[in-house]
Amino acid sequence: MLLPSYLKEEIMLQPEKREFPKFSVSKLMHTVFEPTEGCRVCILVDFDEPQKWIKDFAFLKDEEFSVQRKAYENFYKTFKNGVMEELGMSGGEMFAYYCTHGSNLDLRDECFGTDGKQLSLDRDIYSKYDIVLCISTWSATAPLTAKCKEYGFRGATMHGMNDVILNSGLAVDYDEVSRDAEKVRLAMTNADSIEIDFALEDGRVLTAWLGLDQQDAQKSHGLCKGQTPDVANLPAGEVYFVPNDARGEFPMKYEDGTLGVLTVEDRNIIKSTLIEGNQATIDEHNARLADDPMTGTLGELGFGTQVLPVSGQDIQDEKVLGTCHLATGRDDHLGGDIVPEMFKKHENSTHDDILFAPHKTPNFDISEVRMQRGSQREVIIQHFRPSAYIMNALCR
Repeated sequence: MLLPSYLKEEIMLQPEKREFPKFSVSKLMHTVFEPTEGCRVCILVDFDEPQKWIKDFAFLKDEEFSVQRKAYENFYKTFKNGVMEELGMSGGEMFAYYCTHGSNLDLRDECFGTDGKQLSLDRDIYSKYDIVLCISTWSATAPLTAKCKEYGFRGATMHGMNDVILNSGLAVDYDEVSRDAEKVRLAMTNADSIEIDFALEDGRVLTAWLGLDQQDAQKSHGLCKGQTPDVANLPAGEVYFVPNDARGEFPMKYEDGTLGVLTVEDRNIIKSTLIEGNQATIDEHNARLADDPMTGTLGELGFGTQVLPVSGQDIQDEKVLGTCHLATGRDDHLGGDIVPEMFKKHENSTHDDILFAPHKTPNFDISEVRMQRGSQREVIIQHFRPSAYIMNALCR
């Protein structure tokens, strides 16, 4: 049931007011993958030593593997306890592959079943299953998107799964998520450019400009219905572009808390300059950029479209309405032109999101995001809140 506009706006600006339904694997699978009747499904998880940990479900004895345990408890066991029969599916097996230690790196072909037997992802998984669910430590969306087109399966990637994600981002109705994402997509599609102002604590305002060349905006909306090979990234709820140009500056908060300013020319990050923190972290980033400049190429600009709680995992937190993110590296899974072969080393060919959100980057504010579309000029975000233009689009 559609909410009245005034009530929907109140919830969007105060996400703590939103109540989520109880997570249901049956509902998720039916909504995302309809039809499921006659489909053979399997679950992929990742380990550094996959044969050791998947055999006889040995990983269940080690608390280190929280993501894999949630895959077992919330998907594998539930499938076996009647959901497969309810949805008309078969299979339900779990397999393990080698952990990539990088976002969207290609996967090794070797994998293992719960009997410890070595198998091939190409020969035994992609070509034998209709639906592949990858619940992993590192995102595998890009490699599985390429493989689904080759082998004809559908699938979903759900890396970093935790209780918050299960009880919010995976509990929602994805038909509704898709409708909201489409509303934002239509409000932004065919934009000429986006400008983002970042206000730093020292009073400086950095501006990044991204050229979009009137391209059709795309959406990550969570639906993978029908028979067309495709991979959904869950939780979903995002509108995104593949920039064809970029320039200016934007701040970066590194994993150790160091803050830097990244300078962009011709779509490429060319250097990082220290704001505060560890100069060695900045030097390491600059050395990486010098060694393999493709690691600094901007491959995505994305905007969240959902009202969700912070989960501590970017896979959900980048889908929150009022946030935006940039990504460096490969973007072939988004329809871009940056492919793994363009990097100096395989381990460099990652797709790395840079999320701007209050909990993630409290040291600076997105004071404003502006869209230029022909003669139309619209504000999209102000201070990590959706603008009136976006709210009006969503509340229609």
